[in-house]
Amino acid sequence: MAAQRDWFDTDYYQVLGVARDASQKEITKAYRKLARELHPDKNPGDAAAEDRFKNVSAAYEVLGDATKRAEYDEVRSMASSPMGGPGSHRFNVGDFNDADGGIGDLLGQMFGGARARSGQRRGPVRGADITTQLTLDFDEAVGGLTTELHLTADTSCGTCHGTGARPGTSPSACSRCGGRGAIDENQGPFSFSSPCPACQGAGKVIDYPCGTCSGSGIERRPRQVKARIPAGVSDGQTIRLKGRGGPGRNSGPAGDLLVEIRVLPHERFGRSGNDLTLTVPVTYPQLVLGSVIDVTTLGGETVKLRLKPGTQSGSRHRVRGHGVTTTSKRSGTVAGDLIVTVEVRIPADPSDAERAAIEELARVTGDSTGEQETTGARSTT
Repeated sequence: MAAQRDWFDTDYYQVLGVARDASQKEITKAYRKLARELHPDKNPGDAAAEDRFKNVSAAYEVLGDATKRAEYDEVRSMASSPMGGPGSHRFNVGDFNDADGGIGDLLGQMFGGARARSGQRRGPVRGADITTQLTLDFDEAVGGLTTELHLTADTSCGTCHGTGARPGTSPSACSRCGGRGAIDENQGPFSFSSPCPACQGAGKVIDYPCGTCSGSGIERRPRQVKARIPAGVSDGQTIRLKGRGGPGRNSGPAGDLLVEIRVLPHERFGRSGNDLTLTVPVTYPQLVLGSVIDVTTLGGETVKLRLKPGTQSGSRHRVRGHGVTTTSKRSGTVAGDLIVTVEVRIPADPSDAERAAIEELARVTGDSTGEQETTGARSTT
């Protein structure tokens, strides 16, 4: 956790009403008591109680964690130290160099991972990621395609090429920070650097802003992005296109373009992972006697599927290698299968010959039909 400036100004032990050497159990007990007393639900409309509740919560967030508490105690100890006795001058965090590998590194980590040197300038800033949606037909998602995405988003200004300055002019050094991009602020024994408010940490100002982007170096306009969508993408998947997002600032890299995939359903095929699914109607004799049926794949190829005698309606059969093929760095190339479900097709209007055959089958098997009377049964109303 990075140290906060409140650490220098606020005695969290006093906020919780505990001694500096209080145990973690005592700190937790004090926090719970105060939190119950000051909770907004028990003090509706009481702004003072709400502020105290926030302060108590902030104090416990630090003191309730042994690691954060140790960092807090160290910072408070340094803040109250005369740093060498009476007459000692104040110092900058940046005065501690890397040679000793000690307190300079510790303070650098606590204050956001970088020392507050007076000459430090805000570095390059990566551009924002942009999200867009792409709707694909089922076949396109399975086979993959190259397409153009049309979107309106921030991009580098086409007039000034991202400098923000009117063509023929250049930015100048900021007069407030002398081009350093940072200003110093003394607080207690520490000296902090923060981005210059005049130039926002850039170290330069634009005297003659570009008329297109008003000096930002960025304009919002329609643009087209060519995208290769790999084979086998699924509904809800997100494709990341590196460097196709928002422009960076201060020479930072561009963000990424995130393409959320939506796949339209197919009228015949379904999908389960890398497997395609298909339901094929068959006749009762084909299942009872066994047969070889033709199955058309998604790609239009016809394959033969052999049904054994006695195959049950609703059974599933696997046709190897006719599913979805995907490629990834982790798994390599993986090909799914086509899963065929066979279901008996019932004729809605059987011919006379079909009806006679079915009645004969019913007689042989002893099954009753709609035209046979059931002995001893009588309908009632």
